[in-house]
Amino acid sequence: MKQGKLTSKQVAAYHRDGFIIARRFFDRTEIDLLSRAAHEDRVLDQHSFSRDDGTGARVRLSLWNHPGDGIYGMFARCHKLVDSVEQLLDDEAYHYHSKMIMKDAKVGGAWAWHQDYGYWYQNGVLTPNLCSVSIAVDAATKENGCMQVLKGSHAMGRVDHILSGDQAGADLERVQEAMKRYELVDCVMKPGDALFFHSNLLHASARNDSDKPRWSMICCYNAKGNNPYKEAHHPRYTPLKKVADALIKKAGLKRFAEDSSNVAFLEVKKDASATSLKTKLAAR
Repeated sequence: MKQGKLTSKQVAAYHRDGFIIARRFFDRTEIDLLSRAAHEDRVLDQHSFSRDDGTGARVRLSLWNHPGDGIYGMFARCHKLVDSVEQLLDDEAYHYHSKMIMKDAKVGGAWAWHQDYGYWYQNGVLTPNLCSVSIAVDAATKENGCMQVLKGSHAMGRVDHILSGDQAGADLERVQEAMKRYELVDCVMKPGDALFFHSNLLHASARNDSDKPRWSMICCYNAKGNNPYKEAHHPRYTPLKKVADALIKKAGLKRFAEDSSNVAFLEVKKDASATSLKTKLAAR
């Protein structure tokens, strides 16, 4: 097994339940640097786009494929994160993409129930051996729309997805039946906690009607052995250059905002995981 920061019990729980929450995975200084960088980054904000949740409320996000040398890249490339993902994938991991989810106070919309593989299947990825890590930039609570998961639902395999506003969500009939069998867990997290979750895990989040924002950075990884068979908007296998954990603080202290000129943000029209799925569904 690959060596990382996770214990054998955490690895077993991930494979059994489809997710784990690693508490205090990033320390207070690290997460404070990320929070300040993200909230003060005008370029990140300018490249954000929004998704209607079907009720008129919207969630903003910024998306990029390749990690740079600034603080976002140091988080996505640091040994403790990537090595831990490799424990779960039992393979070399490469960066599939990262995104900053910006669920702003009072206006942040919901995310429909879905599986990430429900989108990524369209990209020529043959198996669901992908892992995402949601890093809590702000506290995630029930009140501000923390992520919800159906514990163990990754065992269902890939579920068909249908349109809901600007989002493509899992077939609601399947979700309703799954909710009768799988425990719903609210992933309440403090800043610095990290949620590792399987690409077939059903997950969602409610609207943010509170006066507190909920921003999170999600780093997505694919296994080298799961290299997509065709080109898509997210990359095929690209070797990931890991960096020492200490470089997070060095990057953050050097500048509070990423040198965004080195980050190739994906624009909304190029966010083809959901877009291509929407096109196919609309054509039926």
